[in-house]
Formats: sequence, C-alpha cells, structure tokens
Amino acid sequence: MRCLSLVLAMALLAGPLLAADAEKPINFEEHIAGILKQHCLQCHGEGKQESGLNFASYAGLMKGGSGGEVVVAGRSSASRLVEVITAEEEGERMPPDNDPVPPEQVAMIKQWIDTGLRENAGSSVAAMRTLGFTPTAAASHDGPAPMPADLPAVERPQLRRPFPVLALAASPRADLTAVASYELVDLMATPEQSLGAIGFPEGEPHVLRFSPSGGRLLVAGGRPVQTGVAAIFDVVTGNRLATVGDEPDAVIAADISPDERRVALGGSGRVVKVFSTEDGSLLHTLTKHTDWVTAIAYSPDGKLLATGDRIGNIHLWDAESGGVVLPLAEHKGSIRALSWRSDSGVVASCGEDGLVVWWDVKDGWPVASKPNAHPPKRPEGVYGTVPNGVLDAAFGPSGELATCGRDGKIKLWSAKGKEEKSFAIPDDAPAGVTIVPTRVAISFDGKAVLAGDSAGRLHTWPSR
Repeated sequence: MRCLSLVLAMALLAGPLLAADAEKPINFEEHIAGILKQHCLQCHGEGKQESGLNFASYAGLMKGGSGGEVVVAGRSSASRLVEVITAEEEGERMPPDNDPVPPEQVAMIKQWIDTGLRENAGSSVAAMRTLGFTPTAAASHDGPAPMPADLPAVERPQLRRPFPVLALAASPRADLTAVASYELVDLMATPEQSLGAIGFPEGEPHVLRFSPSGGRLLVAGGRPVQTGVAAIFDVVTGNRLATVGDEPDAVIAADISPDERRVALGGSGRVVKVFSTEDGSLLHTLTKHTDWVTAIAYSPDGKLLATGDRIGNIHLWDAESGGVVLPLAEHKGSIRALSWRSDSGVVASCGEDGLVVWWDVKDGWPVASKPNAHPPKRPEGVYGTVPNGVLDAAFGPSGELATCGRDGKIKLWSAKGKEEKSFAIPDDAPAGVTIVPTRVAISFDGKAVLAGDSAGRLHTWPSR
C-alpha cells in the first residue's frame, strides 16, 4: 500500500514538475538525484557499488562502471541506465525484486539525458552533436534546366478507383514534379498544370528519382509477385534510355547514382542489386538484409549507399566497391524512406515505428531523433494500438526536412531538426474512408512543400 501511495504521489507531482521544466532545465541535482536515491543507491551508492557503479553523485554516474558508460548525452535510447529500468523481463529490470521505476520518472530521466545531462540549473549541457549545416551550391550544369517538351501521348488506363501516389519526386533544378500513377508517370509544373506523361507499362511505379542534372528520371516498380524493373527516361523527350533488373516481384526501393552510371534496386528478395546503366551488367549483390529491402538512397557525393529494410535495419555501403561501411541501429519498425542532406554528411530515416532520425554518417551517430513524430488521434470507439507510422521523408536544398505520416499531416523540420510548420490534406473523404499523405517532396528552390495522397492527388503549400 505504501508503494502504491508513493506512485500516486509521484504521478500528482509529475505534472507541476514537468511544467516547471519549461522555465528551469531538467538537471541532476534537482530532478534526477532523488529518483536514483529512491531506487538505486541500495546497490549503487557509497556503501555498495555493484558492477562498479556509484549513482550517489553526478561524477560517479558520469564515470560509469565496469561495463562502461551508462548514460549517453543526447541519446536516451542508447543509454544503459534507461535500458535496464525499462526492461520487460523482471529478471533483467532494475531495481531487482522491487516495483519498476514509475513511467513519469523514466520520462524524466530520458528527458534529462536527451537535453544534455546537466549537473545543475546553471550547468552547460554535456558535449552533444548538432545538425549544423551549410547549404552547398547545387551542382552546376550547362544550359537551362531540363523540362519536358512535346512528350508523346500516353494512353491513360481506365481505373475503377483513384490510384494512390506511391512515388513522388521534385526536380533538383526546375519547377517540375514527377507523380506516379498506374502504368505511367505524370510530369507537373504545378498541381494543376500537366506537362505530359511518361508510360510505364510494367505496372506500378513505386520509386521516382531525378538525377542531379535533372535530365534523367528513374522509374522503378512492376507488378507484385510477377515482375519488377527499373527504367531511366530522358526528361525532355520522354524516351526510355535504359532498363535494368528482371525481378520476380515489384521493385519497391531504388535509386540512381549521382553520376548516372549505377542503379541500385531492392524489394522482397532481401538483397540489393547494383547494375551498370552503361551495359546493364550486375555489378554488386549486397546481402546484409534479412527482410524486404524498403528504401535505397545514394549520397549526393556518390560515395555512400544507404539501404533500409522491413524490420528496421539500415546499412551504409561503399558505393564504388559495394563493401559494408557500418549499420545504423535505432528503428524498431519498417523503414519507409531514406533521404540525404545535400552535403552528404547526414542521412534521414523514417519508419512505421513513428520515428524520424538524422544520422551522422561519419560514425552512425543519431544526431537528432523525433519519436512519435506524427502521432495520430485515436478515433472514437477505437481501442488498442493506433497505427503511428511516418510514411516518407525528403530533404530540401537548405537542410530542411519534410515528412508525412498516418496522422494525415505533412511536417516541415528546420535544418536544426525543429518542427517549423505543419500542413494537412483536405478532409473531404467519404464517410468511413481515410485519406493519408503517402509521399512528400520539397521544390528545388525550397519555396514549396509537395505531397501526394492515397486518393491519387497532388498538394502543395508555401514553405516560407
């Protein structure tokens, strides 16, 4: 009964305490020391130090123990302290043979770690990485930006219902957007102005990518459980220049290298295949993934290739040799998109676990992460887990990032990882039908955010 009273008391205090944090940063002396004293000092204090851990002082906690550090500034998800107090198995959870640390106290510890491990209210934060970014100039190309001109007529299939926008891409040099539809790709100057279409008779386009020059468009997809290919088209004429891959299932992830010499593709086969665009030969087969490959992206400098899969694994590869560079471990659900910042220093990932992460690719450090980035509202009368996925992410020219999710929102994040704007697609679906944004992009000049939705429509909003 005493333990129950204590938990209730802490729950009542949590609200005012969290509110006060808006004025006073969470710090060890005022917020964390008391929690550790209550739950940890019996085994990890001045008298007894199991595993070499002493939580009686800030210095002792920062020192860690025989197993190394227990808190990592800015990354509660990788901190051993959080791992052991939230373990699901009683035999692994700390403190042993006692009630778990209350959720509000766990949240306090996480926030303290993520905001820099301050010792007291006047302390500076521990060394943490930032998303500092200086936009690089767009690759120079001679002549005007490529734009469609008198594209051949394409027969548009008659569909019984709207086809969702499975893929979307914005030209890096012009006011031009490619929008996937069934057996074709629409090229749009605005959501209302069509410049023509490119046929893709192989079936559903799951991936669209412009080359850095803006003159080539990669279209990858196919027919599920039948066939899959990746094709390269000339943006101006609509001519097909190359086709690679002959897969037994639709290609669901692909990208073209910045020099246009390689195409990497993947899908349900669990491998990433890298083809030469010059002769169609298979250059590399990358085999680290153990589930469907769901996202692929070349770095803008052409040195690295990032790939993600359906169980949350992300790997970085050397784009030239195909060798493994390092894994990126943080997601617990399917990876929906990978997008590179223009300086090639950061790759962003998003997934069905509701998480958006900005990764420093030098060593795989998650410089910033946004859990629950697109929290959905619980429909009336619905119980249990509500789907909470982030469905797409795309960087803009100045380091800004656009995302969309199952909450029906499109969000714009600053180059520092702060949410700046939120947009919503029109709520005009018939009763019982939910329309969600499926793909996002940012215009070449960063002035507009674009999104496609599950009803096959293209939307745009000013970003500034």
